[in-house]
Amino acid sequence: MVGTARLATYFHVHLVSDSTGETLNAISKAVCARFDNILPIEHIYPLVRSTRQLERVLREIEDAPGMVVHTIVDRELRTSLEDGCRTMMTPCVAALDPMTAALGRYLGAQLSTRVGAQHALDTDYFNRIEALNYAIGHDDGQGGQNLDSADVVLVGVSRTSKTPTSIYLAHRGVRAANVPLVPGATLPEMLFRTTRPLIVGLILSPDRLIQIRRNRLLSLNENRESSYVDADAVREEIVNARRLFERQGWPVIDVSRRSVEETAAAVINLLNARQSGRPSSHGPAA
Repeated sequence: MVGTARLATYFHVHLVSDSTGETLNAISKAVCARFDNILPIEHIYPLVRSTRQLERVLREIEDAPGMVVHTIVDRELRTSLEDGCRTMMTPCVAALDPMTAALGRYLGAQLSTRVGAQHALDTDYFNRIEALNYAIGHDDGQGGQNLDSADVVLVGVSRTSKTPTSIYLAHRGVRAANVPLVPGATLPEMLFRTTRPLIVGLILSPDRLIQIRRNRLLSLNENRESSYVDADAVREEIVNARRLFERQGWPVIDVSRRSVEETAAAVINLLNARQSGRPSSHGPAA
């Protein structure tokens, strides 16, 4: 029937990893998002490193048949998993095989068989932890006069995704502080004196901002009308923010239709452009 919505299709997907399972989880979500009305029932098995653990996994797969995706490195465990799935006539996919094979051919290098190699406690790992601590300590204007050690400072009115973007950037090893633009409040002097960090203005369309703020108030069981959601007051906030960004020459990212990941990617692009000395594709209201 024309106009009838298609019912969602549920299916079991078993994610088997000898490490934390984060890679598999991200791959699964990215792939499933490419299909409309497809809802996976995820079964996640991290740190599978023994025959006994694998036997338990195979029993659970048998009880809830579905797609099996794995990143098992150990050859014996991998063979046991794939043979077990073959016996149950269950599809089993090694998620990273196509890319690792292609990269191996390109580099002429042997694959590492070290379990959890991507989670080694190396310099990058500790840099990410430091960046996360920095983001938490410099969230929403905290540590306002200590911005010289930041890589990026995000500036924007309330509810422009400053905090989640800062946290996401921290997971990429970027030290991000964020400073709110609050009507009537004074911005930290260091924001205008510092030269080391990249300062980025975040902007949002007034209608979208009002919608987000109303939802925020509802989640707090706050129903009173205020300038926080008043259309004229919100538009004035946005206009003043734009004027500030233009006056200071700060690049601007419009987050109206961007996810946090997309906003962070745009910030990283600005950082890379600044470090390489090339012009960025993100100008005002990008």
